[in-house]
Amino acid sequence: MDLRGVQVTWLGHGTYKLRAPSGKTLLIDPWTQGNPACPDDQKQVGKLDAVLITHGHFDHIADAITVAQQSRPEQILAVFETAAWLESKGVQNTLGYNKGGTVDLGWVRVTMTHADHSCGISDGDHIVYGGEAVGYVMTFPNGPVIYAAGDTNVFGDMGLIAELYAPQVAILPIGDFYLMGPREAAYATRLLKVSGVIPGHYGTFPPLVGRPSALREELGKLGLSSVEVAEIQPGQTIGG
Repeated sequence: MDLRGVQVTWLGHGTYKLRAPSGKTLLIDPWTQGNPACPDDQKQVGKLDAVLITHGHFDHIADAITVAQQSRPEQILAVFETAAWLESKGVQNTLGYNKGGTVDLGWVRVTMTHADHSCGISDGDHIVYGGEAVGYVMTFPNGPVIYAAGDTNVFGDMGLIAELYAPQVAILPIGDFYLMGPREAAYATRLLKVSGVIPGHYGTFPPLVGRPSALREELGKLGLSSVEVAEIQPGQTIGG
């Protein structure tokens, strides 16, 4: 898969580490310590330049406070309400914005998009409102446009994401049960018009039964066998 100098490391479940051609590094959805799919030697993510949070469920945000303290990212991007919750917990350098907005970090432009999913934050014995779940379009200068859908079902306005931002690669969940499975992900791929898919959010827990092989089969049914599906194991890196 041609990622034009960007390296993508899957840390298991919905957590991804991206290294830009500039050498800057971002983490999507910090869940490593309690993530059973994350290799032990990668649970400490090291220095980060940015963190992107798609929503407030524990399997995407559980280590956000620790990562902010240890990795000292220059910016932590999240939907407004989730960013406000993080700030209330002492997290610095948060930036809360909303769908349709773009933040230019210099080495990557990050546009927040819609996602079709819930977003409650577990805070002690309570679940607090975390705004809405989101996805991100990451545009790297002289590099690729990568769409990270976050947790979502397929939705028709993925066609608008294709029209507006023209991503070449999509990071899509395929696990089923809590979000879309392979069939829905194949339809998302068709709407997005991407040439490559990096699947995730599968296999971590028993209900997450979707697999890359099933995604390839569903893509074939839609006449999209040419789409490259990157079947990587947690801890592996592609691109660069």
